[in-house]
Amino acid sequence: MFRLRRLVLVGLLTAAAAAAAGAVLAAVLRDVRPKESPRDRMPIPPVHVDHAAFFPDALKTGPEVTRGCLRCHPQAAKDMMKTSHWTWAGQKVKLPGREEVMRVGKLNLINNFCIHAGPNIKICSSCHAGYGWEDNRFDFTQEDHVDCLVCHEQTGTYQKGNAGNPKPDVDLAVVARSVGRPTRVNCGECHFKGGGADAVKHGDMDGTLYFPSERIDVHMGQHNLQCVDCHRTVKHQIPGCAMSVCIERRMRVNCTDCHNERPHRHDRLDAHTQTVACQTCHIPRMAIDAPTKMSWDWSAAGQDGRTEDPHVYLKAKGSFQYAQNVRPEYYWYNGRAYRYLTGDKIDPAHVVQINRPLGGPEDPEAKIWPFKVHRGKQVYDKKLLHLLAPQTAGPGGYWTEFDWDKACRLGSQATGLPYSGEYDFVATEMYWPLSHMVQPAQKALQCSDCHGEQGVLNWQALGYEGDPAFRGDRWRLELVRGTKGESR
Repeated sequence: MFRLRRLVLVGLLTAAAAAAAGAVLAAVLRDVRPKESPRDRMPIPPVHVDHAAFFPDALKTGPEVTRGCLRCHPQAAKDMMKTSHWTWAGQKVKLPGREEVMRVGKLNLINNFCIHAGPNIKICSSCHAGYGWEDNRFDFTQEDHVDCLVCHEQTGTYQKGNAGNPKPDVDLAVVARSVGRPTRVNCGECHFKGGGADAVKHGDMDGTLYFPSERIDVHMGQHNLQCVDCHRTVKHQIPGCAMSVCIERRMRVNCTDCHNERPHRHDRLDAHTQTVACQTCHIPRMAIDAPTKMSWDWSAAGQDGRTEDPHVYLKAKGSFQYAQNVRPEYYWYNGRAYRYLTGDKIDPAHVVQINRPLGGPEDPEAKIWPFKVHRGKQVYDKKLLHLLAPQTAGPGGYWTEFDWDKACRLGSQATGLPYSGEYDFVATEMYWPLSHMVQPAQKALQCSDCHGEQGVLNWQALGYEGDPAFRGDRWRLELVRGTKGESR
């Protein structure tokens, strides 16, 4: 009996020691304060000059304001005109799996939100950094058509309307006198409202980032970082590019611009950075407070008599699904992406991927990333088998006539995309990698959030036979990046 009790006691002590060791390990791993201060790598912005004295008189038009700016900044418009914020086209690239070299960007690509800017440019250009873009006659060489105010005004009263022109009630003189270094409000007026309204397009960018708490984003909430603190601009070239329009590693903003490549105090955590993006652990949820649009079914548009909430159904746009505080989806991503190009053939029997991340467990450049995946249903040509670019806004557009055939014909005229006269609707997907709404270490994913029965990662979908923490697949397949003998 004594021997049995002793064995039980030893067992209990062993279990207690194991539990204590686990608790200590968990506590140690949670102590993930950076080894060095990221602030040390951040440039100190210059003090901005008070511009009140430079605009003493009333101003009537946007170009009049720009001419005043160019008196002291003669190179600014020339630099701005070389950027994608002006051209809505990226640099020339060779797309994966294609022979041709071409420029792709917002102007010539289809998406599964508002579909295509080309036929709807008068309304889409309300987010263009210029004045007067109504149609294809817009002069991209006219310097005073550059809009300086949209990025630099600090009153919070500046608003743009159709063709990118200031709305009539804006006091341009007051706005011009206020100009300064761009803030989150400047950037957010377009980027937080992509897709037609707040929080629609991006799962990690919405109006809660104007003045966020640390609970929303640790960089902006706790440290009051502005967008341009990370998106560091030289000659008006702003680094950073969404995967919806960028298919290569160009002009990217990286965590390692400020943080060490091995930022943690423990090797086991640092070993993960070889194959797991920082964002995967530090953005465990997206759309934390403001719901984001997860699906958009254009085929349901045009129905009379429906009285649902406008976030559920609109006659002009169809049906939607929104979600809040959402767990991302996880995929391998090497910084490059497949991109559907206008006119590409589709198979309507399958979901059309408008873009998708490239990479896999065997790719030494790929890491597991968090994504918002937006799923849609949009119009395509039944005979020619390609996605269509309908005109939705303006005279004759779908929002006016509720006639898909007419909208597709007008869109064809505007873009040159052929239309056979026969249309239907097809399911589509778009992938949006997440880099905002970053959480502090205490709220990041912990070991058991990924490794365990209730883990957030689908290991089979990621190319593993099972959880690599227990199987060691990456090490066995010699896919671990680093020196053998490191903590695994």
